[in-house]
Amino acid sequence: MEYGVAHGPGIAVKFLVLPHVSGRHKPTTQRLRELVENAVLAEQLGFDAYGVGERHERPYEESSPAIILSHIAAHTSKIRLFTAVTVLSLHDPVRAFEDYSTLDHLSGGRLDLIIGKGNGAVQARLFNVTTEDQWERHRENYELFRLLWQQDQVTWQGRFRPPLHEAEALPRPLQQPIRVWHGSATSKDSVELAARHGDPLFSANGANTIEQYAALVRHYRRRWAFHGHEPQDALVGAGTAGYFGARTSQEAIDRYRPVFEARMAVIQRYGHGQSLPFDTLEDFVERSSALIGSPQQIIEKVHRYHEQFGHELLHIHVDGEVLSRKDYLTTLELFQSDIAPVLRRELPSRPFPGPPVSAVPAGLHELPG
Repeated sequence: MEYGVAHGPGIAVKFLVLPHVSGRHKPTTQRLRELVENAVLAEQLGFDAYGVGERHERPYEESSPAIILSHIAAHTSKIRLFTAVTVLSLHDPVRAFEDYSTLDHLSGGRLDLIIGKGNGAVQARLFNVTTEDQWERHRENYELFRLLWQQDQVTWQGRFRPPLHEAEALPRPLQQPIRVWHGSATSKDSVELAARHGDPLFSANGANTIEQYAALVRHYRRRWAFHGHEPQDALVGAGTAGYFGARTSQEAIDRYRPVFEARMAVIQRYGHGQSLPFDTLEDFVERSSALIGSPQQIIEKVHRYHEQFGHELLHIHVDGEVLSRKDYLTTLELFQSDIAPVLRRELPSRPFPGPPVSAVPAGLHELPG
């Protein structure tokens, strides 16, 4: 299984950028620099991938993943770079193609895209997108984006942007094709789009119980087969509601409690009517996808929900805004020393595609955050 680091993908509530437990926010410059520093750290620790998300409303400030990932590409050499997610419904697909094709070259072909419709009312208003047309914009924009990536010249007509006639968008990408994951928390529309095009699915697994996300993954596999794809070719990634590992379960719970309380406070302030279906930290640890506990407990929990998802990409989310720098480093080191080797051995997966990326070790790949 593959592993990596992700910050603020915007797929679900779990990716909120949290203030420190004191209630203070770090200055924007510091927060953005730490995104880059954490990617460098992830590569040094041996993680396979690192993701940066896109949101356009408070408390997020990661609104430009292509720019942030380009800066990360300049400071790293091996780690895979993910958008988590690119909110394609908000953007002109030609501009999005040019940005990500450029990033594809600057990263040496290390780019994976996770796309999503987006679920924030504030950012939809900011880009003049309505709840009535957001899904159709997402579908249309993806299909044009896909054509632009595949063809040197594109003739196309749609509903939401001017038509194209023998249009050439530059630069032409390095990877051909690029792997595009479809991020989904609850939407069967996203699942259908992924299955129809033979693309992988990334299940958010953030705000609800594991069972709800497992039902969505099962639906994806059914629709994948319906569209004529070989069942063994389906590819699923899965997020986690949080990660904090410690030597003992009690230590993990005690040290994670302030993180959980800070997250609940942020959801109450910025959640726009959303809430978590968990009353206590203990309930959150038991019924969500959160990986909180000793190494053995975390390994066993990943196995339990791997039985339902069959996922090959595991995102782990670490609340670096709330944890001390020492705790952030310690828990990631513990994952790599005591957890990742077991998961790689016991849950093998297909390697990341090239070109020219370094070979990825076999086993479950992860996204830390």
